[in-house]
Amino acid sequence: MTNDSPKAGAEQNSSLVKPATIHHVGFAVASIKEVGPHFANSLGVRWNGEIIHDPLQEARVTFLRCAGAESPALELVEPASETSPLHNFLRKGGGLHHVCYEVDSLEAQLQMSRSAGGLMVKPPLPAVAFGGRLIAWVYTREKLLVEYLERSDFMRGSREK
Repeated sequence: MTNDSPKAGAEQNSSLVKPATIHHVGFAVASIKEVGPHFANSLGVRWNGEIIHDPLQEARVTFLRCAGAESPALELVEPASETSPLHNFLRKGGGLHHVCYEVDSLEAQLQMSRSAGGLMVKPPLPAVAFGGRLIAWVYTREKLLVEYLERSDFMRGSREK
């Protein structure tokens, strides 16, 4: 006996979708080179010194991880140009900037965020730091800036290349 109801199909499809996971927490700084070693020391991690420039985001970033590549990271973010929106944030003292969640479907996540009253700050665009995977920025009703990072096709296995 099978259950062919629409609800049963939806439950089966939703079981194929991996829940959103925290990818990193972003921390805005004036200079990664100046503070990177101090952050690494205070967290007890090694920092490889790699700084990635993303012209579309007008930012430079680096990642610090306490464990392996699958663990959430601390991302240090600095402005890469005079027009970077990060300057306003840094004028107010900098610090904790955003939380990044990795999601299966950026489109579905953005729909859900909008229905919950979120405001899309930046539409989806490829991110250099993530090998060209799409990201989007949402400001929640609770005044939290959230970056959504779409999982790679390889990880999801849900789209044809």
